Amino acid sequence: MNQVEYPNWAELPPELTSSILRRLGVMVILETAQKVCRQWRRICKDPLTWRRIDMRDLGCMAGGSSHELEKICRHAVDRSQGGLVEIEIWHFATHDLLNYIADRSSKLRSLKLAMCYLIANEGLTEVIAKLPLLEVLEVSYCSLSGEPLQPIVPASCANLNTLENPDDVALAIAGTLPGLTRLQLFGNRLTDAGLNAILDGCPNLEYLDLRQCINVNIVGDLERRCYERINVLRRPNDPVDDYSLEVDDLYDGVSDVDETSDDEFYDGL
Repeated sequence: MNQVEYPNWAELPPELTSSILRRLGVMVILETAQKVCRQWRRICKDPLTWRRIDMRDLGCMAGGSSHELEKICRHAVDRSQGGLVEIEIWHFATHDLLNYIADRSSKLRSLKLAMCYLIANEGLTEVIAKLPLLEVLEVSYCSLSGEPLQPIVPASCANLNTLENPDDVALAIAGTLPGLTRLQLFGNRLTDAGLNAILDGCPNLEYLDLRQCINVNIVGDLERRCYERINVLRRPNDPVDDYSLEVDDLYDGVSDVDETSDDEFYDGL
């Protein structure tokens, strides 16, 4: 009986090994990959490995503790040494974490948040103002409640700048992200006024997903503007069967209780 010969991964060319490891998720890199050998650990600590941070669907990791996940996310951002380009977070993002990311990631071009219920308007608008290079912004099922900051808005929209305005985030996007090409505001509270502001302030926008945004009524002149400007428009009542989040995910977030006091949760961080 012939024995199966497995490849010696340590003998792969360094550039190929780097390419493979950079495709792994944050938890796999920190829990497993960096502990395989010295070469892999060196690659895992290279800032280029952390240009993209994927922290989706991690409710079963770190004991389900949002505190531990936030600590791990901050560590990943630190490893990028300012080179972070893309980040996606489900469930556990907070105002403090987003500011931590924005203050250390001036090159960030893609920010995706889903089911991050602790984020208020003030947190998101403040972060958006710090990320002028942002091209992709996706905010899905984030409540965005609380008293917002007075966002940076175009002068033509100044009359919309009121407390508890459901368009605060839309106005902040319009006033600070002219280079945005892709925007998803799944389940957001914005109104027609906020959508008009986005169309005015984001001339490069090509993809716009407004599914489940029940306060938007895309008809008449607003509908014409959208179809003249946007290549791909997902309307509020469009089907959600191709959406990346399952309905059950909306209720299965990580716990906000830290169930461990071990500051060295991951050996070798």
